[in-house]
Amino acid sequence: MDVKEEIRNKLNIEDIVGEYVELRRAGRNFKALSPFSQEKTPSFMVSPEKQIWHDFSSNRGGDIFSFIMEVEGVDFRQAMDILARKAGVELSQYNSDKAKSFHKKKQRLYDTVELATKFYEYALSKSKVGQQYWFEKRGFSKKVATAFRLGYAPKDGGSLSKFLLARGFSVEELRGAGLLTQRSNGPGDMFRERVMVPLSDGQGRVVGFTARMLGDTKNAPKYINTPQTLLYDKGRQVFGFHLAKEAIRQQDYVVVVEGNLDVIASHQAGEKAVVATAGTAMTKEHLSQLARLTPHIKLAFDRDAAGIKATERAIAIAQEIGIELSIVDMPTGIKDPDELIQKDVKQWREVIAHATYAMDWVIARYAETLDLSSAEGKRQFSTKTLEVVNKLQDPIEREHYMSKIAEYIGASRDALTQKLEGMTSKAKPKQLKSYHAPQYEPDRTAYQDDFLALMLRHTAARDAFKYISPQDLLGDDRQALAVYLQQHPDEEIGTDVPSSLQNRETYVKIVLLTAEERYGQRGEAECVEIAFQLAKRIKKEKSKNEITRIGHELDTAEAKGDAERATILKQQLLTLIKEQRHA
Repeated sequence: MDVKEEIRNKLNIEDIVGEYVELRRAGRNFKALSPFSQEKTPSFMVSPEKQIWHDFSSNRGGDIFSFIMEVEGVDFRQAMDILARKAGVELSQYNSDKAKSFHKKKQRLYDTVELATKFYEYALSKSKVGQQYWFEKRGFSKKVATAFRLGYAPKDGGSLSKFLLARGFSVEELRGAGLLTQRSNGPGDMFRERVMVPLSDGQGRVVGFTARMLGDTKNAPKYINTPQTLLYDKGRQVFGFHLAKEAIRQQDYVVVVEGNLDVIASHQAGEKAVVATAGTAMTKEHLSQLARLTPHIKLAFDRDAAGIKATERAIAIAQEIGIELSIVDMPTGIKDPDELIQKDVKQWREVIAHATYAMDWVIARYAETLDLSSAEGKRQFSTKTLEVVNKLQDPIEREHYMSKIAEYIGASRDALTQKLEGMTSKAKPKQLKSYHAPQYEPDRTAYQDDFLALMLRHTAARDAFKYISPQDLLGDDRQALAVYLQQHPDEEIGTDVPSSLQNRETYVKIVLLTAEERYGQRGEAECVEIAFQLAKRIKKEKSKNEITRIGHELDTAEAKGDAERATILKQQLLTLIKEQRHA
């Protein structure tokens, strides 16, 4: 991973752009008034999922680096310095020999945990106690165990170390990967006599483990995780994300549960838009990662005090990043999703479908736990609920819940307003950074990007290549994408950019965003018709440009007295004019 990717992975584009322009949630994306033109209707888009921005008014776009270059008026190196500071990335470690050493070290850690994962998988195949736990007690199938790469750490506490050391990995690398610990009798395996759950990043690369004790848990914690490493960051880890991404995109929601095993059970039951964080320790990084795929996030936390507090924290974060938060309530007597799934899979799907908006859920929980017939109960209820209301940014929503709280305790709105004003002061409006972004004229060739967007969205539109060739388009990016689409007439391209187009990834993502925003709600027949109309326009514009170019050459030839050259150019000019008339 190079420095650009490291910075991209640690920063959310919506956070960076949101420092300069006021973003509003628009489905999966964000929308704003363009900083590059004097528009009155917002056409500036930011895609958290694709990590790009695109200004439809000027047809400019790119990643976080190009945005900072534009608004700050700096070159790429200066933009990288600005973003590296925000991301907490030390650029010196990426310089020449240091960079090679750092990348090699990180890749070795990936190799270490990957081989450890295979070791634990093999150990499970030989362990009766491990198989008994996963396949009998938990009821997981071999298929789901393979998908999540479940394993077992042997009881001896040293076999993994011996295995890895024998294959050329060093003690320092084992420590760096969080696989080795110091015991009373010397270094030993971090995990022993535990069933193992690999923790993967968004690309499916294993970065660490969660391990559950199988033996006596009196003198040891039931669950332990890999400690913080160069690969594993608890505050960013979303368990099951790499396996849930497609379901989240398709269903346009994600369910966040407390336990990793709840995730596995739900995936086995067919409800795959489910992930987990580290218990109830929800962070902005967790929610921002999920918000890249959907603005609809459902929490399935416990109904206890910790669950309520976690929900309150999540409401504040949700308000900040502009997502819709709701709560999946477990039926009475059911402690977690896994138990409900074992009892009734259909009911698990039903409680997900009927999730309660987070603010309503929090108010209802406090109403259940406090005595609202007493003055003390009313005081506590109003204090706790108003603290949450104070985090809401929409004035209409605040007004609604003020009325609801007043109704619960029989208080006047004036009394609640007075109390709210006496509590924590309202958050100050966000101050946007000043900038001097250049103003651009509309790009008169943007219709060619629309043409390619239609091609990406509908394979039937690629029949338009009967009338034009990729070389008729302007610019290397357009021509390269057109060549790929012409060579792959039946390939549907989703969110993943084809490997042969990786060097033009940002442009392809911008075209995909154009397809979603401009043509996502239109039917295939209409889109194909528009594509053919644009193909004719491309052909006509190319012919027009050729006529202009040849006309200039003809003037030059005649001015030089080059009769032979002038005759040839006149013939070419007449041919083009005839073709244009019959087009």
